[in-house]
Amino acid sequence: MTITKSVASLDDILSNTQLPALPSSAIKLIELSNDPKNGPNEYAKPIEADAGLMGQILRFVNSSYFGFSREIASIPQAIQLVGARTIKNFALWSAVFSLVPNPKFGPFDLKSLWQDSLRRAVFARELGRSLKLTNAEDLFAAALLQDMAIPLLLKALPEQYESLIERRASERVRLSCLEKELFGWDHAQAAAALCRNWRLPEEFSVLIERHPNVDELLDGNPRQRDAACVAVASLLPACKDAEWDEQEDFEDAFDRIIGDRPVELEEMIAKVDSSFAEFAPILQLAVPKQTLHDWLNADSDN
Repeated sequence: MTITKSVASLDDILSNTQLPALPSSAIKLIELSNDPKNGPNEYAKPIEADAGLMGQILRFVNSSYFGFSREIASIPQAIQLVGARTIKNFALWSAVFSLVPNPKFGPFDLKSLWQDSLRRAVFARELGRSLKLTNAEDLFAAALLQDMAIPLLLKALPEQYESLIERRASERVRLSCLEKELFGWDHAQAAAALCRNWRLPEEFSVLIERHPNVDELLDGNPRQRDAACVAVASLLPACKDAEWDEQEDFEDAFDRIIGDRPVELEEMIAKVDSSFAEFAPILQLAVPKQTLHDWLNADSDN
């Protein structure tokens, strides 16, 4: 099939789309994170001024995911226990979850997208920890938000995306490849543009923007390993997929990034499945019937 590249530029689409604005509390937390001198008391002020966010954060830190033996009753205490970066990222995830529209587009399901994103986020963080990377929490946030532009693009370009989704299913090609072919840009670049519009740190935008480029990142220098973790996570199967078309690519990428470190894929997958099951209720997401362990061992069971 011959496809003529669309003339719609990403800048035009974003300028003609009513982009969601981050809540002032999330913006303030991001600004505070730019100065390492800020501590729990500084971070607590914008959170305590937003009753809804304050309640969400206290439910978050008191969830089974952290498993504290006593109830955490104050925001400064929560920040001291789980860290300012974790709290800032939670405020960001919560804001984006509430802002991204559900385009009601054919087979697209927003809850499924967030399920896929959360599973990839948990994996990216676990992989980053295995590599002793200091920004594992940022890898979680980047992987969680890597596909956040897709609902906006589905709403802005419904006819084009109907064709792309049909081709992805029939040709078993990555959505980002089809987007590049048709538009000259992909949803990763669109998500990074959203991050820049929100004035998030540039490093965060880059983590998201480069997630389709797994081979390029794995062949690059060691400083690209954080972006490579997000890219490897993007190769995990979607909850609604019938087959894991990229399993071989995923396992090869995992072996390449781990190298000779004593890290077993099966063990990491088990941790990811367990963490996902603990984390999903916090974001009001269901646990998929098929775990990553099920996917990984599907071939051997048949």
